[in-house]
Formats: sequence, structure tokens, C-alpha cells
Amino acid sequence: MKINKLQINAFGNIENKEIELSENINIVYGKNEAGKSTLLKYIVDSLYGISKNKRGKEFSDYDRYKPWKTEEFSGKLTYTLDNGKKYEVFRDFNKKNPKIYDEELNDISKEFTIDRTYGNQFFTEQTKIDEDTFLSTLVSMQQEVKLGKQEQNTLLQKLANLAGTGEDNVSYKKAIEKINKRQIEEIGTLRSQGRPINIIKEEKFKLQDEIGELEEYKEKQYEIEELKQHLEEKIKQNEEKLKLIKELKVLEEKEKIEKQKIALNKDLSNENNEKIEKLKLNKIELENKLKEIHMPEETTKKVQKNNVKNIISIVLIILGAVLAILLKNNTIALIAGSIISVASLTFLLTSNTKNKKLNEKESRSKKEQINKANAKKQEFQSEIEKINLQIELLIKSRNEQVKVIENTENLLKAQIEKEKNNILKNYEEKDINYNNITYELENTQNNINKNKLEIHSLELDKNNILPKLEKLASMEEELEELNEKEQNLIRLNTSMELAKQVLETAYIKMKENVTPKFTENLSKNIEEISNGKYKNVRINDEEGIIVEKENGEYISSEKLSIGTIDQLYISLRLGAIKELSEETMPIILDEAFAYYDEERLCNILKYISEEFKNNQIIILTCTNREKEILESLKLQYRNIEL
Repeated sequence: MKINKLQINAFGNIENKEIELSENINIVYGKNEAGKSTLLKYIVDSLYGISKNKRGKEFSDYDRYKPWKTEEFSGKLTYTLDNGKKYEVFRDFNKKNPKIYDEELNDISKEFTIDRTYGNQFFTEQTKIDEDTFLSTLVSMQQEVKLGKQEQNTLLQKLANLAGTGEDNVSYKKAIEKINKRQIEEIGTLRSQGRPINIIKEEKFKLQDEIGELEEYKEKQYEIEELKQHLEEKIKQNEEKLKLIKELKVLEEKEKIEKQKIALNKDLSNENNEKIEKLKLNKIELENKLKEIHMPEETTKKVQKNNVKNIISIVLIILGAVLAILLKNNTIALIAGSIISVASLTFLLTSNTKNKKLNEKESRSKKEQINKANAKKQEFQSEIEKINLQIELLIKSRNEQVKVIENTENLLKAQIEKEKNNILKNYEEKDINYNNITYELENTQNNINKNKLEIHSLELDKNNILPKLEKLASMEEELEELNEKEQNLIRLNTSMELAKQVLETAYIKMKENVTPKFTENLSKNIEEISNGKYKNVRINDEEGIIVEKENGEYISSEKLSIGTIDQLYISLRLGAIKELSEETMPIILDEAFAYYDEERLCNILKYISEEFKNNQIIILTCTNREKEILESLKLQYRNIEL
């Protein structure tokens, strides 16, 4: 893999910068603070993304390299893989994910895994190298080599770590020691005291003893609950029975009301019969009274009598007149006839006048009597008609009532029986005295009340033991928490034991398979770099790194100079590069030769150019030594100035 071109729009203190790199050696020259480390950071962040996490630092990388003078914070990196495929990566560092283009400038960003934390994993998937491995092997920086005993020991430890575990910041011994320490401090053992596992076991024993004493109250609670449940079931049964009885009671009341209505109709019917009989008697009485009414007859007789008198008077007048005419010669006869005629005429006139007055008077009186009699007769007849109408209506009403009573009695009996059957169908309880529903109602209600009182008594008993049960529940919960804590500690201990086993297995595998290759490459590299001064490098658990001198003597790495240790460190990193990926990855050296003398620098540059001629080499430096030595060795390079 080769980096072809860098286009930095704005990153840290670098703006509008384009850099083209050769496939072999590149020297990036710049004075201190010129931006060499910024350029290195730009390459790494273009490939893996920039972090906004401080990770214990005062500022995050994002805050540290974000330009102050412009809002632009972006750039592009072009590279080619060993298979010849070219890619462009454009990053806006304000965003998590970049845009990746293939050689035809197709956006292929979505073809790679997108991690929520780290973003697009395109470069890791292409090279099988993550950012930490990239930085720990392919990049060597000046900060890793500093004068001083403490820094020297740190570098030696990194060498041992790299040879033993493949990571310069991972020590097998320290990892095991830390795990053992954590096991003792965070977990404990059967023999330890005052450790979490021991404290939990002691608390568990104490709680289990107290819980055992309170268990009897739990049993008592179960007994109370069972009895309460039994009583509640009885109440439920009695309430169902009570409901049934109430429905039957309602039905009984309904039947009673309907029968009262029937009785009322019968009473009304009987009253109608009595009224009819009474009206009939009244009718007979009125008819009798009507028969007793007679029209006055005296007036007719008197008229007839007066008529007779008038006739006689007229006869006497005619007779007197006849006698007077016939006996006109007889004075006495004439006078007698005249007297008779005059007397008769006078009597007739007087009698008629008197009779006329009397007749008129009597006529008026009789007329009044007749009118009164007719009025009375008419009144009786009207009353009789009314009575007949009333009797007719009462008979009709009575007949209808009789019919209604008969129908109601038949329907009521059928309806009551039907409703009773419907009620009984809905209940299993049939042990009821239907002849005395009121008694059954009171008795069932009393049973319910009695059961409720018993439940109330049980509730009081339960309330008395409730504090103890709450304490028991609290203790059981506490015991459960302790069990969970104990299980967590056991799981943690198992995890730690497993981690130690994995570390040991990996360490053994590393020592058996990888470390020999590392030490072989390291020995070869150091012999080349040191011109045969140091030949063999070995790493063991007791002495760490030991180096064989020209005379065959083995000396501890601690006795070596800083420059030699630095050579060992770079040699070990260079030896690891070939094992990292199928890609021939770039090697980036940032002020890595600051403590090399001219001879060592010449040897390392010559060695790198020959041993890693297929790798792209990027050397960042603030001196001209590297350029001068490369020119003296007649090695081609591209010079880039910042």
C-alpha cells in the first residue's frame, strides 16, 4: 500500500497544502513547530478518523487540530493498494464518516462497515490493521526515545512487551500481576479475610440463621391465607346464593303484587255486582213510584155535570118559551112559562159564568197538577234510563274484569314458573327452602356476615405478623442481593481465571511461534545496523532482553546505551511489520533518529532501503543528516519541505 497524495485544506496549522509522495523514500523536512507531527496526525486521522474523546488529556485531538482561523477542517488522501486499486478519501473532520471513492470516482462509502463509535472501517477492512496496531508498529516517533534512566527502562519494557505479546504497551507479567491483585482486592479467596467474597459469606450465614427463625411466621401466613381463601370461597358461594334468593324474593314480591292486582280486580268486580243489584233495586223502586202516578179526573166529571145542568136549563128555557107560546092566552101559563124561561136563562147565564170562572180556576189547577205529574213521571223514567245504562256499563266492566282476572291468573302462574326456572338455571345452588324465602335470605346474609367477621379476625392476625414477614422479606431480598453479588464475584473470578488462561495460552503460543521470529529478525537487524557489534538478541522471563557481544559475552539490555536501545526498538518494530498484513504498509519515522550518531544513522538508512525496498518510507526530520546520508549512499528520495 502506498500513499500517493495529500491535499490538506485545513488541519491544525497547515492550510491549502498539497503533497505528493514517492513510492519509496520520502524526506519531510521542517524546523521545529513547522507541522511535521501535524502532518503525521493528518495521515492517521484521514485513514481512521479523529477522536473527540480527551482520553485523560487536556484537549481532545479534534479540539487540538481544529483550525482557529477558518471554518474549513478537511482534506483528501489518495492511496493505492498492492492490487493496483486506487482510492480517494475525503474527510470533513467535523463529521464522523468520510467519503470513499474508487478509481472511477464512484462513492463506495456504504460498502464498508460503519461503527457507531469509530465510524467507517474501510481502511481496517482493506489492510486488517487497526489504528492502535498502526501506531504501535508502523509509526516510530521521537517521543518514544528520551534520555534518562526512567525513560530507558520504559523503552526496554516496551521491547520486552513487543517480543512477548506483540504489543509494546502490553506486558504479560504485569497483566497477570494486575489480574491477581484485582482478584485479591475485588474478590478474595477462601483463606482471605475482610475481602468482598468473605464479607458476603459472613453476612449470608448471619442472614440465613435469622431467616430460619422467621420461617415459622411464613408458614403461619400460608395457613391464614388458605383459611382466608376458604372463607372467601364460602362468602362467594353464599353471595351467589344470596343473589339467587334476592332474585327469588323479587319474583315472590312480583307475584304478590300481581295477586294483589288480581284481588283488587276481583274486589272491583264484586263491587260492580253489588252496584248492579243496588241499581236494580233502585230501578224497581222507581218503576213502582212511576206506576203510582195518576192523572186528575174530577175536572171532566164537573164539566159533564155542568153540561147536564146547561142542557136542563136550555130545555127549561125552551119549555118555558113553548109553554108561553102555546099558552099565550093563559096568563098564568104565560107568566109561568116566562118565569121558567127567564129563570132558566138566568140560571144558565149565571151558572155558565160561575162555572166558567170555576172551570177556568180548576182548569188551571188541574193543568198544574198534570204538568207536575208528567214532570215527575218523566223524572222517574229518566232515572230508570240512567240506571239501565249504569247497569249495562257495570255488567260490561264486570265481564271484562272477570276475563282479565282469568287471563292474568293463568299468565301469572306460567310467567312466575318460567322466571323461577330461568333464575335457577344460572345457579348451581338449589338447596333453598322456597316456601320461606325471607328466612333463607336472612340466614344466608348472616352466614356472609359471620364469614366476613372471621376474615377480619384473620386479617388482624396477619397484620400482627406482618412486621415479621416484612423483615423476613427484607432479609430474603438482602440474601438474594448477596447471592447475586456472590455470583457476580464468582463470575468475575471465573472471567479473570479465564483471562489468565487466555493470556498464558497466548503468551506460550507467542513464545513458541512468534517470539522466535521476532528475535531472529531482531538479531539480524541489530547485527546489520551495528555492523556486527551485536549479533544475538534473546528474551527470557528472568533477565528480560539480553544481547550477545562480538566476543560472545551476553549482557543485559539495561547496560546498553540509549542509541543501541533505540536501535533494538526500531529493529523489533521493523521485524514485526512483515507479520502485520498482506499489504506492504508504509513505514513512518518521526524524528526517530534524533539520538543516532552518523554511523548508526547511515547503517539504519542503508538497512531500511535494502530490507524494506518494497515499503514506502516517510521520514519526518528537522535536520539535513538523513538527506546527506541518502545522497552519499546514492539512494533516491523525494524531498518535501514544510
